[in-house]
Order: sequence, then C-alpha cells, then structure tokens
Amino acid sequence: MKKSGSNGRAIGIVLWILAVLLMLGAGVYQRLTGPTHPMRGNIEVAGESVTYRLLRAAWTDEQARIELPAAPGVEGGTVSWRRYPTEEAWTEEPLVLDGENWVARLPIQPAAGKLEYSIALSVEGNQVRLPEVERGNAVLRYRDPVPLGVLIPHIFFMFFAVVIAWRAGLGALVHPYGLRRLAWWAFGLFTIGGMILGPIVQNYAFGEYWTGIPFGWDLTDNKTLVMWLAWLVAALVIERVARGGTGDPLDDDRSGGGVRALVLVASIVTVFVYLIPHSVQGSELDYDAIDRGVPAEEAIGIG
Repeated sequence: MKKSGSNGRAIGIVLWILAVLLMLGAGVYQRLTGPTHPMRGNIEVAGESVTYRLLRAAWTDEQARIELPAAPGVEGGTVSWRRYPTEEAWTEEPLVLDGENWVARLPIQPAAGKLEYSIALSVEGNQVRLPEVERGNAVLRYRDPVPLGVLIPHIFFMFFAVVIAWRAGLGALVHPYGLRRLAWWAFGLFTIGGMILGPIVQNYAFGEYWTGIPFGWDLTDNKTLVMWLAWLVAALVIERVARGGTGDPLDDDRSGGGVRALVLVASIVTVFVYLIPHSVQGSELDYDAIDRGVPAEEAIGIG
C-alpha cells in the first residue's frame, strides 16, 4: 500500500531536516579533528587566558606563517623545526612582531612534505613551550594549490551524498518510502564527488590520482571506496528486488524488510567513515628517498 497524505510528507520533511543537521554536525567534527586542522590551546598571560592556534596545513606556493597573539606579557620567542619524520638537527626561527601578532615563517616543502615544530615563547620572563610537552610537536603538511573550480564541486557533491545517505538510513528506520530512489542518488553523488572529483583534487594537491587499494593504503581513498561500494551494492540489490528477482515486496514508494536492512547497513557504513578524521594516514613525503636523489613526485608514500 502506498503512503500518502500530509502525515507522510511531514515525516519526510523532518527526516530531511535531521539528515542535514547530522551532516552539519559531521562537518564540524571533521573540521575540528584530524592531523591537518590547527592545533589549539590556551596559555595564561598576565592573569588572562590567551588562545593560540598552530598551523598544521600549508600550501607549496608560499611559506607557512606561524603566528601567535602579541598579548601583553608575551616578549617574543623562537620556533624550532625540522623535516618530519627525520632525526635531523633542529633549526630555529625567531618570532618577529608583525602588527598584533608574533610571526615566524617556515620554509616551503614539496607536496606531501611535512615539518614538525614547537615554539619556545617568552612570557613575563618565563619560557613557555607550545604545544605543551605532553601533546608532542605540531606537524605541518604541505600540499599544492587546488583550483576552487574543482574543490568546491567536490565538497558540494560529497556533502549532498552524505545528506541523502543518512536520509535514506533514517527512512529505513521509521519511514521506508522511496529507498530505491535515495540509494541510487547516494551512489551517484558518491561516484561524482568521491570517485571522480576526489582523485582529481588529490592529483592537484599531491600529484597522485589514487593511493588507496589496490595501489596503496591511503585511508581517505580507502574509506571513500568503502562508502562507494556500500551504496553500489545497496543500489544494485534494491534494483534487482524491484524487478522481482527475489520476491521481496518493493515499489517506488514502499520498501521491503530486506531492502530496509541493506540501506541501513550502507548508512551505518557512511556514519563510521565520517567518524574517521579527515586526512589520517594520508600522503607523506619520504625524506630519506629525497636525500638519495629520488624526485619529490616519486617519493610520496603514506604516513
């Protein structure tokens, strides 16, 4: 029996709103986690809490700008850095007052190159280490610039792919109508955003289209692949059911129990993928290879 009426439409609208809110929450989570997002903390200066923000991502077309607020009581300091991961000697750069900030600039590295650094800050005659010793050093990764004409569509398609995926999952739980259509839309958007535009973005940033299975273990590529496969399987099985291959009842409005379970599994896979911070175990330059004379574009691994 087909579901109709204002009650069904109201439920559908509520589920769409919930899916968008969940995606916005996931976006905030991704923004605040992961190895390339700024490392934040607070120090006490003259009895007041001062927030600092340490850069962990930079572009290869300009020096990375490390800056700290020039709060009263902060008297300068130095930034110690070295290539990561290496055991080479540390290099020091002084912090220079630039307007309302203490600033140091770190040297440009090739795409996927990393620097680790810490700051020895002079505060009211005492030396304060940033980040705190127990947090280790900040690690900064470089990437080549990505054209906005590629990056923005990639983000757009991935955003709406996840919204639709989670809307389908919520529907499978409480309002199982139109799951066939939603599964195909989720698969299509993941195909465009993750499997087509994603590799293009990565090629601009790091010079490689794909470093996941079967060519490598890049976690970002592999988790995208897992999501894409989950929705491919869901869409294909639902289509087979819709055409009467299994006898499980389904039409464009009402989905059977097997289909609901399949869509729910694909949605749960999407949730787990988005719980993994972005850029974990991503592209990393092998400096040992660089020192042996290997070209930078051939010395990128996973780290």
